[in-house]
Amino acid sequence: MTLPYLKKFLIPAALAALASPLFAQPTAQMDFDSVGRGWPLAADTNDYTMTGATIRGGGPFDPPGSVSRFIGSARAGETPEGVEPLERDLFNSDDFYADRHLWMDPRYYRCNSSAAIEDLWGANARGSGILGDNPPLTAPWGDCETDYPREAIVSPYSFETAQAHYEALMEETKSRGGPTKHTYATVPGEWSGIYMHPARTPNNQYWYRMRYNQIPTILSLLTPQYQEYFVQEAYHHGNTNAPQWQSQYCWPEGFTRRFHEFAVWEHYLMVTPNMVQILAGVARNFITNIHIGREFNMDGLVPRLGEDVPRWYGETVGFWDGDALITWTSNIQSWKNHSAPEHSNLMQTIEIYTPNHDEEGNFVGLNHETIFYDPEVWVEPVRIVRNYIKQNEFDDPDATPYVFVECIQTIFPIDGYPVPVSHGEMIEYEVPDMYGRPWAEIWEKHFEQDMERPEEEDIFSF
Repeated sequence: MTLPYLKKFLIPAALAALASPLFAQPTAQMDFDSVGRGWPLAADTNDYTMTGATIRGGGPFDPPGSVSRFIGSARAGETPEGVEPLERDLFNSDDFYADRHLWMDPRYYRCNSSAAIEDLWGANARGSGILGDNPPLTAPWGDCETDYPREAIVSPYSFETAQAHYEALMEETKSRGGPTKHTYATVPGEWSGIYMHPARTPNNQYWYRMRYNQIPTILSLLTPQYQEYFVQEAYHHGNTNAPQWQSQYCWPEGFTRRFHEFAVWEHYLMVTPNMVQILAGVARNFITNIHIGREFNMDGLVPRLGEDVPRWYGETVGFWDGDALITWTSNIQSWKNHSAPEHSNLMQTIEIYTPNHDEEGNFVGLNHETIFYDPEVWVEPVRIVRNYIKQNEFDDPDATPYVFVECIQTIFPIDGYPVPVSHGEMIEYEVPDMYGRPWAEIWEKHFEQDMERPEEEDIFSF
């Protein structure tokens, strides 16, 4: 059944696809077995319920007329039946570093996902009213029995690097007579157009939204240093209520924000024989330029196209296998994304865009499969699979032209908290290190003075 609030946005072919099994199957439609793309997921996120305590329904991204309801196992100040709480947890601890021995216990987070913890103080209007009358001590509990499985997060492929993965897909494509050299006459022009906001797309849940995961499951995939970073952010979201988000300060958004549920809305995609461009945005402009047929310079720390300087959205090369586009992104500036793990300058991705068709063979959108390779962060590669529904051609009378975003900063970190500042006010402002971890600078200066923070290795000492 088509959701009524989507009807005005969708072209007829996409509407038909929504009623078919297509978008209940998150992996690509393929007619052959590949060495490195289109493998099925071990579990479909759309079959799971959210892990953390939250409010659903009645919000700006919920269907009109939906009723607000609590999701979780115990409301504020209560304890779930059959669960023995820890004496010390994220919400009553004065030093999360000292609790490292508790980090792998879901009860340390009261079985909340990292996204639910971020929402508890009212972010996205999902946590409002459920934190209790003595926060953070009265934080509610998520569902301790619900978790998206680790085996569905890790990459099913055997490759250890993005380069090996890309080269294997290239050899496979050559064995099939490719790569395809498209001209303006043959390039899949039906790809060009406007695609629905991923978070509003039906049956488009994926683990990286961080709403379906117990935190220890994510920690099991991270190296020790990035486990610490992940818990640090959860602590300052849930305990100190001092979120340091990119958009609120007009900081750079960073590469992995492309995968956050609300950081990018509609996607504007343009296809030419030698360049595919994806444009999106909300608080900042996101642009992905896929250079068809180009090869990386391999002389630097990581493969690159331009100068040996990391880019906020990286640099991307790609090739066509028929009407499927296979890409490799490298040279990415380290950064973070809302309640998901941080990434390093070593991160590279393999991304595959495969067309989706309805039962009559009409093009209705794209399957987007991404494999993350970051040996500094992940103990093994991880994968995200999601779908885009095409909703408009660029020349549709009802199509909204892309609105270029200029982010004007009105919120500043004052005493460690994000504070709105009006025109004419005078404040003292410390310029952060935008190529370090500016969010952590704020936390460590204002909230961690008395904590037993471990010393980090100085990468500039020899």
